[in-house]
Amino acid sequence: MALAAGALAFSVPDPVTVMKRTHTVGTVITKCSKPGVLALAYDDGPYQYTSSLIDTLDAAGVKGTFFFTGTLYGCIYNQRAAVKKAFDNGHQVASHTWTHPHMGSMSAAAIQSEMEKVEQAMVNIFGRKPAYVRPPYLETGGQFLSVMRQMNYRCDWNNQSPQQSEQKFQQAGAGGMGHIPLMHETYQSTVTTLTTWLINWAKTNNLKIVTVAECLDDANGMYKPGNFTGNGANSC
Repeated sequence: MALAAGALAFSVPDPVTVMKRTHTVGTVITKCSKPGVLALAYDDGPYQYTSSLIDTLDAAGVKGTFFFTGTLYGCIYNQRAAVKKAFDNGHQVASHTWTHPHMGSMSAAAIQSEMEKVEQAMVNIFGRKPAYVRPPYLETGGQFLSVMRQMNYRCDWNNQSPQQSEQKFQQAGAGGMGHIPLMHETYQSTVTTLTTWLINWAKTNNLKIVTVAECLDDANGMYKPGNFTGNGANSC
């Protein structure tokens, strides 16, 4: 069944070198470091469907990764309950920047500011800083990767956006290194249809659904180490 264009991308076996967790920060991750897994990953939230998406994942007994922005669809603090619910229920919460800009054309200082604002919001909401980022528009040029290295981020990236999402997964099959789908939780069809289809597809193909960090053998590296204190600002 066709879903909204741009709602999904996937990694299939190709000549690209697999970026494992043991590589340095600021490098680009294109797929999992081990076979037999599927990492469900969602961009552009938090949004009105976030809480129900978490319920769907929880009901299936699987964990997903949420790449949240600060202001793309309203202020992240207005979705505080959903963001904290994702973290409290064991899903990975990661960064998709504060305003969803074109990072490749920004200065290092501006890029750092984008990342720090998301960090501060997550500290204020659930007390941790994310260690993973997915760049908006999948842009990793300019000074983006050098800033990510300085800030100790792992960069998740995927370069395909098929219109026929389910068909593409069937064509890719379950072989090779694990898949990291790129989905947007702002599409109702992703939340109500595609996610359920992928969960069933994974079970049929004997794939374990994991977080992005887990698919990179980095289950303990979802968040930056240390204790962080919120600054009291709870608005955008």
